Amino acid sequence: MCIRDSYNGRDFVPTDRRILYGHHFAAIAGAGPLVGPVLSAQMGYLPSTIWLIVGVILAGAVQDYLVLVISMRRGGRSLGQMAKDELGRVGGIAALVATLTIMLIIVAILAMVVVNSLAASSWGVWSVGLTIPIALLMGLYLRYLRPGKVLEVSVMGIILLVLAIASGAWIENTSIATALHLGRPFLAWAIIIYGFVASILPVWMLLAPRDYLSTFMKVGVITMLAISIVIVRPVISVPAMSVYAHTGTGPVFSGKLFPFLFVTIACGALSGFHATIASGTTPKLIEKESQARLIGYGGMLMESFVAIMALVAALCVDRGIYFAMNSPAGATGNTVQSAVNYVNSLGLTGVHTDADALTTTANLVGETSIISRTGGAPTLAVGLATIMHRLFGGQAMMSFWYHFAIMFEALFILTSVDAGTRVARFMLSDALGNFWPRLRDHSWKVGSWLTTAIMVAGWGSILLMGVADPLGGINTLFPLFGIANQLLAAVALSICLVVFARKGHTWRLLIIVVPMIFTAVITVYGSWLKIFSPDPRIGYWANHMTYRRAIAAGKTSLGQAKTLDEMHTVVSNTAIQGTLSIIFVICALIVMVVACIRTIQVLRGHNIIDTEDPARHSQIFAPSGLIANRAERDLQAEWDSFTAKHPELDLENVHKTTEHA
Repeated sequence: MCIRDSYNGRDFVPTDRRILYGHHFAAIAGAGPLVGPVLSAQMGYLPSTIWLIVGVILAGAVQDYLVLVISMRRGGRSLGQMAKDELGRVGGIAALVATLTIMLIIVAILAMVVVNSLAASSWGVWSVGLTIPIALLMGLYLRYLRPGKVLEVSVMGIILLVLAIASGAWIENTSIATALHLGRPFLAWAIIIYGFVASILPVWMLLAPRDYLSTFMKVGVITMLAISIVIVRPVISVPAMSVYAHTGTGPVFSGKLFPFLFVTIACGALSGFHATIASGTTPKLIEKESQARLIGYGGMLMESFVAIMALVAALCVDRGIYFAMNSPAGATGNTVQSAVNYVNSLGLTGVHTDADALTTTANLVGETSIISRTGGAPTLAVGLATIMHRLFGGQAMMSFWYHFAIMFEALFILTSVDAGTRVARFMLSDALGNFWPRLRDHSWKVGSWLTTAIMVAGWGSILLMGVADPLGGINTLFPLFGIANQLLAAVALSICLVVFARKGHTWRLLIIVVPMIFTAVITVYGSWLKIFSPDPRIGYWANHMTYRRAIAAGKTSLGQAKTLDEMHTVVSNTAIQGTLSIIFVICALIVMVVACIRTIQVLRGHNIIDTEDPARHSQIFAPSGLIANRAERDLQAEWDSFTAKHPELDLENVHKTTEHA
């Protein structure tokens, strides 16, 4: 990709590898590596740990790196457009439909996690809200005041973030806390508006600096958590494999270990969402192809580390409190005593709680209630606070550590929301550009705003549906999120298979074939169960028909739906979820079949085409690794001196001059 030809100052901007590593890591490591491992803890610690280590090395990191490289060599084209180019009309259309619809689910779930973590938490809303002006300040500082001073802006950002968190304790005792004590519907609309605005701003203004900042926070916090775990050595009472791994009747989510563990833990091991980032924002920001290994493969390894730490933190939470927090409100009754009765009725060995335990924990972390705080983020925050307070500050600091965790979780997930929306806009622009070519011009503001509005409306509708779901939006939608995510990974690996087969690789294709087949089997089987299972706890259509029959019989409540309106909500939501499941699996199967046919043709010497852009020498220098070696530093100094004498090589000035003309 020729940076000079593509640069537009908004989406195509060569970015320092350290900041880009932060952006990429922050964009891919949103809710998934935090939520998935927390939810999977109900099945025990061993299966999750194995998948988080083996999955990332053999599948997740491989996919991220390969997709980033092939997108860079094709002008930063989106995953759906590359599918059309590589697979033809039928496979391309199926891939475009699959990627666009799956992106809606993914971004909606990411946003829902934020909603659930910030609902009725004035401290959390305050600290997370302040991260937006902090990120804007960092972007302007690095852009205009002190260009290139990454260390300066990092120190400034971290200091301001700590102040934002600490000030949350002060506002708890003021009238501001009452105003920020927000409900889930209001927060959902706020995030919808935020997603639209953030995704149309230039990447340097909000997205890149906040990603970089949040990377410091996440890596720092997770590293600190890892060290604390080694020192504190918390006792874990969770079995290696719980009864729910075999029965599939878990209160957090329903389904047996195979296939639902692998779709619950998507991000952190293998995630199709990563492929959209690797073919979305990241290839438009990377300076050199030699940095792809650091950013693509290295970013995924770091995410796996985050997921492992999230799993450990969840395992440290008392199991009674864990189930009280992660079971839907319809099951717990959303009161202390009803939650106690529900948890104790599960009949699990060693799992018991009482009203005092739930109330005391809520008071210690500075919340009015921790019951049915689904979504994984609050549980992780409790686990982190449980560990960290034993090293720093004692029980008096538990509320600080809890809200610190909520802040950095929400900060990361919001990054994925606006990055995902921006990527979805690229995908829609590429798709509609086949009929309206001007939409492919990402510099055209009207087209950018229109496509952004369409995608925000799509995922926003799903978010509002989940917020109103009496069965617990995150509990019912997360399996669909996981399946959609893994189907997207199978689509991405299918495209990689065709591309590298055309490069003349043979046995090396096993690196792609093995994870692709494994992912395809898992997700197709999971989709089959969600569509055709007669168990209402698993199958969307079975649940749909159960509630329809109950309404027809004149019932006004059923299960977790306590009113007739809630029953109608379940009927409509399950119909939408079931329909989406069918669309996802059909489109993904078409893509995989077409990809296999194309690969066989290529290996037989047919249909060999080259869709790569012509290779061009780069006009900038940048080190390949995270830390530059001495030779690279010396060369960088020479290059900086040369470009200072030749302002015509400054991409930003060239762009501004051209735009003005």
